Amino acid sequence: MKIKYFILVLLCFNLQAQKTLKLSKAKLRDKIMGGWAGQTIGVTFGGPVEFRFNGTMINDYQKIPWYDGYIKKTMLENPGVYDDLYMDLTFVEVMEKEGLDAPVSSHAKAYAHAGYMLWHANQAARYNILKGISPPASGYWLNNPHADCIDYQIEADFAGLMSPGMPNTASQISDNIGHIMNYGDGWYGGVYVGAMYSLALISNDIQYIVKEALKTIPAESNYYKCISDVIKWHSQYPNDWKKTWFELQQKWSNDVGCPDGVFAPFNIDATINSAYVVVGLLYGNGDFTATMEITTRCGQDADCNPSSAGGILGAMIGYEAIPQYWKLGLKEAESLDFKFTSTSLNDVYEIGTKHALLNIRVLSKVIYYPYLR
Repeated sequence: MKIKYFILVLLCFNLQAQKTLKLSKAKLRDKIMGGWAGQTIGVTFGGPVEFRFNGTMINDYQKIPWYDGYIKKTMLENPGVYDDLYMDLTFVEVMEKEGLDAPVSSHAKAYAHAGYMLWHANQAARYNILKGISPPASGYWLNNPHADCIDYQIEADFAGLMSPGMPNTASQISDNIGHIMNYGDGWYGGVYVGAMYSLALISNDIQYIVKEALKTIPAESNYYKCISDVIKWHSQYPNDWKKTWFELQQKWSNDVGCPDGVFAPFNIDATINSAYVVVGLLYGNGDFTATMEITTRCGQDADCNPSSAGGILGAMIGYEAIPQYWKLGLKEAESLDFKFTSTSLNDVYEIGTKHALLNIRVLSKVIYYPYLR
């Protein structure tokens, strides 16, 4: 009988315990595709309202456009929207060229000399690197006043997607690459998002993913306390995301780090924007449309946040389960290289799956059984 595919038996190194999981290569690939596609959908959807609603939500009566061909049109006419993707792919391409253990100096060099514009923690870190301040000092708050900004949070997707069921491994990757540009709460944002991706590849329980991933973050940090509040308020107000949004504004909306946000409603801090991601995931409860709408309507970085939420949820449910409405025109865009890269969605579907398989072979115990049917 011909072997159709393999079952992957992964001894999963979770945060506090080990357990054996079974995952087919085909299913793993579908989930990784869902993660990359979900990011792309989310950032496209939120692009028109990015930082246009600062300190205020986007009301339900305001329509946010979505139509067939929108993704391809945006990729061709407004490629800068996809910083969430081409920043990720910078690090993916280094690993593809030099191996999963490529030194952080290679990542820093590729990032510092890339053709795209940068802002906030990324721009400060690029300046530092070009002036001879290498990672991790390039992201440290004494050298980078934007250290708590969202930058690595929107770039950490790859770390989780290549670490199925291994959130600590994703965090180890983030320890190297995330400190190129961030420290403190800014770095925690990337660690947490990467851990959620890692767990989304092995779980279909969004509440478990959100809560379990938080174990990667020090409990004494403001970041941990903020996300814990979101989880608490979701429990108190399970049917009213706007109530939780108002609670967040009252307690966690003051930005005292980023020089651009201290005296303005503008807030690019990782903590509050991560909170919006979690609001979308919890109140969306596995529904892709609800997750996109709620996360985006929280405002502030309203394209990066649905990109993170869409990617995490896409990794949980898989590419095939993303509603067809949200995949309108996606096929026509999947062969296009993202600006400033030589990688398309079709490419990263394959590369991402390959990197995940390599990572679990190296960092965990994996047995392949021929699965016949």
